[in-house]
Amino acid sequence: MLVAIDEAGRTMGTVSIDRDGDDAELALMFVDPASIGGGTGRKLFEAAVALARDLGYRRMTILADVNAAPFYERMGARFLRNEPSDAIPGRFLPFYEYDLTARVEP
Repeated sequence: MLVAIDEAGRTMGTVSIDRDGDDAELALMFVDPASIGGGTGRKLFEAAVALARDLGYRRMTILADVNAAPFYERMGARFLRNEPSDAIPGRFLPFYEYDLTARVEP
């Protein structure tokens, strides 16, 4: 797990990746609402991409919150389909993939 902190040591956000077969999965990404829009999410996402690449993954999957979908699209993730939520029965969420072999950073 990677954690972003501010100068005062307060947590601004966190991100982690898990293994999903041959792929990396963006397992958790959270940015404190007060930090949204300040680049924290971009930095965390870039760090997750770098870590997944360093671990040898070629693709990262993302089961996104509906409200975060535009962010992942701006980062370069490609929408694949809607998938059932892993937390709320009956809810469907956008499912994305991010090509880790492309060297164009978000």
